[in-house]
Formats: sequence, C-alpha cells, structure tokens
Amino acid sequence: MEGTLLPLSSPSTSSSKFNHRFCLPSSLLNHHRHSHFPKFPPKPKIDTTTSLHLPLRCSLRASTLALDRDEASVSGTPDNGLPRVDKTGRFSSPRAARELALSIIYASCLEGLDPVRLFEKRMNERREIGYEFNKEKLLEYNHMNFGGPPVVVETYEEENELLRNIQLDAAIEEEVLAAPPKLVYSRLILRFTRKLLVAVSDRWDSHIPVINKVIPPNWQSKPAEKILELSILHLAMSEIAMLDTRHQIVINEAVDLAKRFCDGAAPRIINGCLRTFYRELEPEA
Repeated sequence: MEGTLLPLSSPSTSSSKFNHRFCLPSSLLNHHRHSHFPKFPPKPKIDTTTSLHLPLRCSLRASTLALDRDEASVSGTPDNGLPRVDKTGRFSSPRAARELALSIIYASCLEGLDPVRLFEKRMNERREIGYEFNKEKLLEYNHMNFGGPPVVVETYEEENELLRNIQLDAAIEEEVLAAPPKLVYSRLILRFTRKLLVAVSDRWDSHIPVINKVIPPNWQSKPAEKILELSILHLAMSEIAMLDTRHQIVINEAVDLAKRFCDGAAPRIINGCLRTFYRELEPEA
C-alpha cells in the first residue's frame, strides 16, 4: 500500500524520512484522525437469552515485570490488578509506560510523525484553560481489563447492567489515555516511555522485513486494518532488541496489550510472531 506507515510500505521519494515512515493514505487518515484505541462495541439489538458479543471482564492477575537498569526500581501492578501509583498519585507501573508508548506509536501512524517527536509534542502541549484531571480515575483504571468470549445474558436487566459497566470502563480509559502525560505518569515511567519510542524509531526500518516474514498473509494484504497489531510488534521487537528486557516479559506484555486493544486471534498471532523473532535473533546475539 503506497504511503502507509505499516511494515509493508514501499520506498518513498519524500524528503522527510518520518513523513514517509509514519503516514497513511489520506482516505484512511481522514477516517482515523480523531480516533483513539478502539471503542467498545455499540449496544446490539438482541432478544433475551441471546449471546452478546461484548468483552467479558476476566479475573485480574498480577504481572511480573522487569525493566533495564534505570527502571529496576519500578515494580509491577499490585495483586488487585489496579495500576500502581507513586507518592505523587501518578502511574509507576512499566505496563503504563508500554500502554503510553503504544498509544503514541498508533497516533504517529495516523498523523505521519516520528513517535519521539509526537511524544515530546504531547509532553509540551499547553492545557486548555480550566482543564482539571481527576486523579481518582487512576485508581479506577485497570491495566488488566481484557476482552473475552461472548457473554450470555438471560434478561434485558442483565444486558443493561453489563453495557453500563462497559461504558463506565470505557469512559475512564478514554479520560486517562487522553490526559496530559505529566498528570498521569511518573517521571520514571515517562523516561522509560521515551526510551521505548527511541528504540522503535531507530529500529523501524530494519524491523519492516522481519515483520513481513512473520505476520500472516491477511495482515500483509490489509495493513491499515492492523495498525494496533503491527504497532505492538514494533514496540515489543524494539524493546527486546534495544533495551535488553527479558524476552519472556516483553512477549507477555505484548500479548496482554493485544488482549486489551485488539480483536480476534491477535494475541495468539503476536505471541507466535515474537517467539519466531526471538528465535532468529538469539543466534545473532
């Protein structure tokens, strides 16, 4: 696809390296320009005792995370699954850094910008007059909120309650992910996020042929429909190759990101792609 940001693009004559590497066709750009992570599906028209194709909130589980030397003092999420915050009330979990990095990569694909420059732009943006962020939302935000199989309900009351909970979760996620990063993430996490984005930017071109080798044909034929999935691959591959985080941790984190923000078989496919990537990378190392 000519001009696409994804790892299937052909060379461009553009004078700006990143305008080519991080851009989409104008028709897709107009469609996605104001989009964020995929929203939950709208309320379906159903009969009672019908299987609803809505995300099922899975049981929360702790995540064992590790960072490189600079991030060694940051641990994972607590046992209740809620994000860890530091004494200033900001996220201090490495998972939050990876989520933030993914959102920046995704936006850079749509806007045609280098992700590091886009991150710095977001960091330096002025807040709107009167804007206030409710930090209590950080305690309600759940990094382990995964989708699941269809949910079966018996009554309209159960359906309405389920949809209401989904809408509440979606509103919290939207508010947190759209807030100025300095209000949401600790300084340590923001530094880690920038390191992730620098690694992605540095390795983007070299990872394109690698990704082309490991992704399934249907992803190659419709890359614009797999922006998030391909962004997760770039993020994980760059962290393994550049930051020396243990590959088991990175792959688990990438699969969890896919469970949160992607559909269908994406978590399984991403898991397989990254394991293939690491097996081929290991002899070189």
